Amino acid sequence: MYYTNELEALKRAKRYRSREIVDTSILDFASNDYLGLAHNKELHEATCKTLSSMPLHASKASLLVNGYHQIHKGFEDALCAANGFEDGVILGSGFNANIALIEALVRPKDVLFMDERYHASGILATNFKKINVKFFKHNDMQELKELLESTEAQRKIVAVEGIYSMDGDVVDRAVFELCNAHDAILIVDEAHSSGVLGERLMGVYDHYNISIKPNHIKMGTLGKAYGSFGAFILASEHIIEYLINRAKPIIYATSLSLYDTLLAHNALNFMLQNTEYLKQEIKNRQEIVYNELGIKMDGLICSVVINDNERVIKIRNELREQGYAVGGIRQPTVERAIIRLIARVGESCEDLRALCRSLDKIKR
Repeated sequence: MYYTNELEALKRAKRYRSREIVDTSILDFASNDYLGLAHNKELHEATCKTLSSMPLHASKASLLVNGYHQIHKGFEDALCAANGFEDGVILGSGFNANIALIEALVRPKDVLFMDERYHASGILATNFKKINVKFFKHNDMQELKELLESTEAQRKIVAVEGIYSMDGDVVDRAVFELCNAHDAILIVDEAHSSGVLGERLMGVYDHYNISIKPNHIKMGTLGKAYGSFGAFILASEHIIEYLINRAKPIIYATSLSLYDTLLAHNALNFMLQNTEYLKQEIKNRQEIVYNELGIKMDGLICSVVINDNERVIKIRNELREQGYAVGGIRQPTVERAIIRLIARVGESCEDLRALCRSLDKIKR
């Protein structure tokens, strides 16, 4: 067969992957549904009720060809109001949003400065054309400062994550000051921080109380804390206008489904109306993980280093047999194999504590 040798090599390296049907009978500490909203029937039913009263239930076309509906605009406006940005656009996924941003924004005479642990979608986008990209050490603001000071690029663009998807650590606040000082466009991928960090749970801009500037861009996903699907990009009117005219995943893709858009809008309202309750629930889980495993979480991602591709899968499978779903993440996705435990608000504190104790016992 065409790729037999490559597949066998992956199996020998303990890096072979396969799809597994979700087992809803076991406790979910593996998914990115941070607030448990993917199980919230009230949000689902309210979305269906509203959509059923509409003259159509599918978006039917791209945003620029009769596919931009009031449901889309209403959610974009609500996101801008909640996050303090001038304008925004929603699209199909966080993966597509990163490709849209990097492929469109970085022009031939520009330089992109990217954290070495930025999401794979952003790294992929740098390969689409001759993008001049310089990677800096993870969260190393001194190295980034030196790179920004030494470049003669026409435009400087920096890409970081709010909370890093595998390490679970938050971006250094200094990145905002550095980009402002060097007039660099700053892309913050808030996939794992939006809905989890901040006084209003709006993410790392909210967490650090950042005053939004024209060079700031916030990207977030709807398939995680929002319990829906899709993504959003928030920025100045100028940058959004440019993306709508140049970003291929926006121009050439069917607009986000009306159901997912409306569901995410309802989720946003839920977060804003229940902020204090959700913040307390997040804090409770952070304290449990720290007390049981000695790991301080900035958000809800607990990364437990195992450093062995084969052993990490054995631990994952043993926990599954005990009724817990966790992530077993291997190289090359991560530098060292980890158990990725998501301390979801969707599961109880008691179950989280029991899982932590089981994991600690197995690991030892």
